[in-house]
Amino acid sequence: MEIVLGIESSCDETAAALVTGERVVLAQRIASQDEVHRPYGGVVPEIAARAHVERLSPIIAEVLAEAGMTLADLDAVAATAGPGLIGGVMVGLVTAKALAMASDKPLIAINHLEGHALSPRLADATLNFPYLLLLVSGGHCQLLVVEGVGRYRRLATTIDDAMGEAFDKSAKILGLGYPGGPALERLALEGDAKAVRLPRPLLGSEEPHFSFAGLKSAVMRAYQTGEHKHADIAAAFQQAAIDCVIDRTSCALASAGQVTALVVAGGVAANMAVRSALETLAAAHGLRFVAPPLALCTDNAAMIGWAGIERLRMGQNDSLDIAPRPRWPLDESAEPVRGAGVKA
Repeated sequence: MEIVLGIESSCDETAAALVTGERVVLAQRIASQDEVHRPYGGVVPEIAARAHVERLSPIIAEVLAEAGMTLADLDAVAATAGPGLIGGVMVGLVTAKALAMASDKPLIAINHLEGHALSPRLADATLNFPYLLLLVSGGHCQLLVVEGVGRYRRLATTIDDAMGEAFDKSAKILGLGYPGGPALERLALEGDAKAVRLPRPLLGSEEPHFSFAGLKSAVMRAYQTGEHKHADIAAAFQQAAIDCVIDRTSCALASAGQVTALVVAGGVAANMAVRSALETLAAAHGLRFVAPPLALCTDNAAMIGWAGIERLRMGQNDSLDIAPRPRWPLDESAEPVRGAGVKA
């Protein structure tokens, strides 16, 4: 049974976890930075990096102590090596290098997006390749065919804003504080989605790409009129975003080929309305719908540890001179698209 220490520090969550090859999370710690970033309404990279430095070593010690293990019991150390805020990525990767060198264990550098992409397999042993993955978070919005570990075929990405970013920015417009996405979801339950007319960017387009910048701007205009309840704007925004996602995912399914399931992962996968709509779409196409538990949707170290196990089983590890990457697409051969999609 493999045991891997996973380390995640790509944004504002400092996390460590011990994961086994039998899909058991022996111990996990996540140190949230919500309070330190809340006064700024978003993540401040320098503050995030400093917090990672202060918190990472203690939580690694805590997970080892909880599991009654030492570094000698590990089979490998896995850490996020990108993409993400480069200061935070460096903290986690350098720590992992030091631990791997001190314990003479393999180092496995993990693409943060691969952590999300494989996280449903940690929770569901029956999920087989290939599957269509909707990866939706604060920084990414993509549709990929996951053909195997390290084998990803991107079908679509956002040409401007990610879905999670649109949620957070719309929440900020409505004065809902930080983190905004969950707050907007709660407020939307109290509103009437039909009370405010909002656009559905790229709806019906033959290309499966996403766009959320125009929708976010429309939320600002609706807010500035002062004519609408905040709950109605929240509900209208959420429904418009879901309509776009369902339409774009339907488009991607037409070109995905044979897949075993429709899978969603990433922070926005925790949104219950999004999950419900995708589950209905999957059923309409005769596909299984798979979503990881809520604890595996947002940034966490268990998914990094599991990705490490998947790669360890393939005999893959990395040298200690591997460099952190602020940008790291899963499908590096994908054609660039107009707008910010080139980053993804």
